Formats: sequence, C-alpha cells, structure tokens
Amino acid sequence: MTDEPLFRKILIANRGEIALRILRACHDLGVRAVVAYSDADRESLPVRLADEAVCIGPAQAARSYNNIPAVISAALITGCDAIHPGYGFLAENPYLAEVCAQVGVAFIGPRPDVIELMGNKAQAREAMRRAGVPIVPGSDGPVENLAEARETARKIGYPLLVKAVAGGGGRGMRIVGDETELLRALPLAQAEAEAAFGNGAVYLERFVERPRHIEVQILADNYGNTLAVGERDCSIQRRHQKLIEEAPAPNLPGKTRDALLKAAVKGAKAAKYTNAGTMEFLVDARANLYFMEMNTRIQVEHPVTEITTGIDLVVWQIRIAAGQRLTLNERDCEPHGHAIECRITAEDAERDFAPSVGAIDLYVAPGGPGVRVDSHLYAGYAVPPYYDSLLGKVIAWGRDRDEAVARMGRALTETVITGVPQTVPFLRRVMEDETFRSGTYDTDYVRQFTERACAGAGDRERQAAPAQA
Repeated sequence: MTDEPLFRKILIANRGEIALRILRACHDLGVRAVVAYSDADRESLPVRLADEAVCIGPAQAARSYNNIPAVISAALITGCDAIHPGYGFLAENPYLAEVCAQVGVAFIGPRPDVIELMGNKAQAREAMRRAGVPIVPGSDGPVENLAEARETARKIGYPLLVKAVAGGGGRGMRIVGDETELLRALPLAQAEAEAAFGNGAVYLERFVERPRHIEVQILADNYGNTLAVGERDCSIQRRHQKLIEEAPAPNLPGKTRDALLKAAVKGAKAAKYTNAGTMEFLVDARANLYFMEMNTRIQVEHPVTEITTGIDLVVWQIRIAAGQRLTLNERDCEPHGHAIECRITAEDAERDFAPSVGAIDLYVAPGGPGVRVDSHLYAGYAVPPYYDSLLGKVIAWGRDRDEAVARMGRALTETVITGVPQTVPFLRRVMEDETFRSGTYDTDYVRQFTERACAGAGDRERQAAPAQA
C-alpha cells in the first residue's frame, strides 16, 4: 500500500473484543502492541496475546481505563509512540488527545478541538446547521432552567426529547409528550447527565417518531481527503443501545442514500474531521434525514462496513494517525453483498435484559462461509461485573440480504456459550421474525417484537391449558 513509516509501538487503552481487534490490526501491520489492563482483566485474551501488557490500576474504570495519568504513564514507560483508545472509556475524551500531543505520543483519532466540538451535541448541531446539514428542530444550545425549557418547548412542539449535550447511549435522555412531563423530566435528565458525564447541560429537540437510525462511516486524512465508506442501519436497539446492525441499510431509496453520504461528507469537512468517525442520522417515514450526532471514534458495528467493502477501518485509523494519505476512492467504498452484525451481551432477555456475570463454562464460536466473530471469550473466562456487558459480535455476509440473514441464523445456531445468561436465543428469534426478514423495521422494532412474542406465548399457554369443566 505504502512504504511510509508507521509507529514503532502502540498502546491499546481498552479491553475486551475491541482491544483484541486493535491488537490484530497492529500485528497485520507489523507494529508491536502493548495492552493496558485493569486487575479484573489480568487473564483476558488481549492481555495473553499482546506483545507486552501493563497493569494500569484496579478493576474500577475510574481508577484504570478512565485514568488519564495511568494511561499516559503506561505509554511512556513501555516506549509507545501512539495510543489507540478503541471505543468507550477515553475514546472521545479531548483531554486525553491533548495530553498525548503535549507528551509527544500520537493519539489515534481526531484532534482534541474536533472531539470537543462534536462531542457536545448542542455545539455539533449548530456546526452542522451552519454547514447546511439538515438537523432536527430544537433549542439553540442548552436550556438553563425550567422557564426557558417551557418557552422553547412551545416553539418546537411536542413530543420532544430532552437530551444531554455530552455522552451518549441514551443516558440523560427523556421523551416528553407535554409540559407536565417536561417539568418532571428536565431535572431528572440533568441529574443523570451530570452523574454519567460530569456535565448536566441538556437541550431540547423535536422527537421524530419511529424513524430509522442510519449512520455513515467516515474516513478522512490530514490532507483534506474525506470519504463516506457506506452507511449502516442501526435501528434495532433497546433503550438506545444497538443490538443488530446492517450494511448497506435495507430498503433505502437510492436518492436517500446519496443524500446521506453527501451530508456526512459535508459535515465531516465542515468540522475539519480526521481519522475514522461516524455521522449519525434519523430518517423519517417520508425519507427526510436529520443529523443526530457524530461519534469521533471507531464504532462497535464497524465490521459490517469492513466485510462489505474489504476496507480495514482500524488499519486505516493507524495509517492516518501516522500521517499517511488515503489511497482509497469512492469506488473502493461501494458495498459488495450484505452484512449483518449481532451483538452478544451478558444479559438475560427473558428477564428484561438483566445483566449477568460469572464464568464461561463452554464457548464454541460459529464458522463457515461468510461468518466472522469478534470476541475475547474463551472457556473459563470470568465475565467481570465492572464494565459493558458485550461478550462479542457475530457478523454474517451474503451475496444479498436473504443469504446474510440465513447465514446469521445458522451462525447463531452454532454459537454455544454456557455459564452465564446471554442474548443468543433472543437474536435467533429475531432472525426468524418476518418483520425483520422483510427489512421494514424502525427504532420501535424491539418493543413491537417483544409484545408479539409475549402475545404468542400467551396464546400457546391458553391452547395448552386443560378445558374447564
């Protein structure tokens, strides 16, 4: 691809499947990698496979993975010249990127000022509005008090969303249908945002009912080259946490797809974005699209883009951070076939997705044509209670969506994980659901699917019950 130099050694400041994914990219490039780990992850697969590993603190994330001095110290004492933050933890922390620049260690991601701009949802909305990217009608920046919120809400109209300006994952977010609900939800959202992100500021946005959640993968180098590497449909989610993703988005009109890709590139260029990132949009029933937010990091669902384009996004993150130019073009970004990703989490779907911990007794990963597994599991691995519940991801590719769905169904049937409750049985049922198979779902899918499943279970129980005398 190029003979330009890369890094000598990269510190991976993360854990689990994404740490292993980055480690593999480093090894593919011939770059040594150091995995930073907490006490709870001492026996994890990334630590076992790393060229070097260094403990950065106890199990609590605040004292290890979110501890910037510990992460920077780990990089310096092991002679790393770059840090890859993965996703979550410090991945979108502008201060980490700033400290990296101060100590002469490359941050594999965008510049700190860009992270700060796009990480503040209110500021990002305003930046996209100025750039001509469509946004959902909402408040001009954060609302300071109940009186301002009430006045702004009357202008926007109900229903609306109260949203935290920082963070993500649905924390600090409330749907409100009228003024009474707004007065109750605003302080709750502010308190939740403060607790989760250290920033209690919130803004208001019109609630787009039952939209599709579609995101566009961006790659941009330091020389002004910006590419949209296709789109992904992430509408199947629960409590704003994605469960299943697809690329390309099914049943998306060509004009809408073109508009999404152009808007994403326009927005990324306006933000002077570099490295890999994701522009997220809502698309309503009339195919109107609205910018929602930008994630300034690699996404959990990046494999569906990789498997349909053949582009290694993590390798390109490293190359761009090392100062190399993008040698890709729009033709390289055209998708081939269809891919679906299912996230397997340590949650019990039969008990309202209650989290679970414990030791993995048996783990058998699926295989065969068109199947990829990104997971850090092994038999005997102890699932810790301190972090995100993601155990791994199964990705299935097919020449068309029907083949991808069939292969995913087969892959989930082959997957064996015992010792802790997990979501494989739930995902299997989704693959058999006619609404999912038709590709006509929206962000309300999981609620509807659960209601249909409960209704079906009730019907079966009534049919099985003995007749009353």
